[in-house]
Amino acid sequence: MEKLQTSELDIFRNFIKKKGLRYTPEREIILREIFNIHDHFDVDELYLRLRNKGHRISKASIYRTIPLLIECGLVQEVYHEDGHMHYEHIYGHEPHAHFRCLSCRRVEEFRDERLEEVSREYAEKYGIEVKMSRFEILGYCANCKGKEEG
Repeated sequence: MEKLQTSELDIFRNFIKKKGLRYTPEREIILREIFNIHDHFDVDELYLRLRNKGHRISKASIYRTIPLLIECGLVQEVYHEDGHMHYEHIYGHEPHAHFRCLSCRRVEEFRDERLEEVSREYAEKYGIEVKMSRFEILGYCANCKGKEEG
């Protein structure tokens, strides 16, 4: 029998309840829109997407909601660029890492089971509980590397 996956909304509702906070319509709208984005995003992009759909949600509400989504394991910070953080939703997705080109700023996702092994081994060695790990490689993509050498 296939195991039913708990929805991101249920996870967030339960998390908010345990923290003694109110589950507001604004928080749900923010969460739903984040899970409609299938790429990395920043607060400005999320804010514009919500405004274009007729939602009157402030940037402050978004900035207050994102740390809660991170804490409950639905969203993670991906990288900091141009003075602001970029995020992605991770719930229901395979763990992955990122390569970021320092020249053209392209971001590529990749998977490698060794990354999970490193987290697991580190946790065992030091007796810690890993809630999330983030791995990023910075460098020059093949296209930009060729330009640098030329």
